[in-house]
Amino acid sequence: MTTRRTLIGLLGGVALAGVMATGAVAQEVTLKLHQFLPAQANVPKLVLDVWADRIEEASDGRIEIQRFPSMQLGGTPPQLIDQAIDGVADIVWGVNGFTPGRFPRTEVFELPFFTTDAASASSAYWQMFETHMADTDFQDLKILGTWVHGPGMLHTNRPVATPADMSGLKVRGASRMVTQLLDELGATSVGMPVTSIPESLSKGVIDGAAIPWEVTTALKVAELVDNHTEFAGPALYNVTFVLAMNKDSYESLPDDLKAIIDANSGHDFSVFAGTTQASADGPARQLAAERGNNIITISAEETARWAEIAQPVYDKWVADMDSQGIDGQALIDEARSLMEAYASN
Repeated sequence: MTTRRTLIGLLGGVALAGVMATGAVAQEVTLKLHQFLPAQANVPKLVLDVWADRIEEASDGRIEIQRFPSMQLGGTPPQLIDQAIDGVADIVWGVNGFTPGRFPRTEVFELPFFTTDAASASSAYWQMFETHMADTDFQDLKILGTWVHGPGMLHTNRPVATPADMSGLKVRGASRMVTQLLDELGATSVGMPVTSIPESLSKGVIDGAAIPWEVTTALKVAELVDNHTEFAGPALYNVTFVLAMNKDSYESLPDDLKAIIDANSGHDFSVFAGTTQASADGPARQLAAERGNNIITISAEETARWAEIAQPVYDKWVADMDSQGIDGQALIDEARSLMEAYASN
């Protein structure tokens, strides 16, 4: 693959071209960034475009990042990670839960009622990526950022105020942790990419979806259901993301351009991405409120009761990790400690 990916111009991933007027050789690099949301959605607009623009500016135009939203390069959202590994795209933004169980260590941040805010979780996630995931879960990729969204919650076609209200509902979940949670709560979990939610809601395939506020704007969820259930304290759930790069695309860069990629990636970028995505929750919530939708906020005391029902998800996950030779409880303890340390600073 290395020989194929470094041949000049063959796949358009990394190309060398041109001689400047001064006679010096200028290296121009074009990288394809592929992701599944429309270009105007919050993550592409507020995170990915900002990151790509910074790279282009810092490189004085020597790097161009072509943006391909809505799976324009083909394939489906669960195939994005393999597209980065295989070189179909140079960079992808992906949801780890789209391929259940493939990135087991990331799932610690997807456990129910575990994360409280995107900043501390994204910080802990990057730190644990470096120590536990770089050479295991993501050994085939160059990871540029790791983050989570704001608090996950429920958007349904009937009010949900207690766990009993979940009975009989068909609810979309984004990862196996979320689907297990929904099942424990008495709902019927339905796995599907986030982009399938609007049609599935409108056709009655599902009765609701577990997503954060911010993504409801692009999907027009507040126009499709009238009820929203949010939780005080720890989030109902969370989902982990990665911004991942093809290893050969990265290694083919000259050292100074690698340094630009590195300087704009990593821990600080991950925290920026998580907090920026979470900051879009407020405006999306306001839109639902202005429509007169029913917003139910579960108190911290009641949230704790929901969390008790979700405890089997933890037990199953720890047992699953143990079966793979991974100390799941140690990952839980470390993630919790790192999040608490970040929040206390």
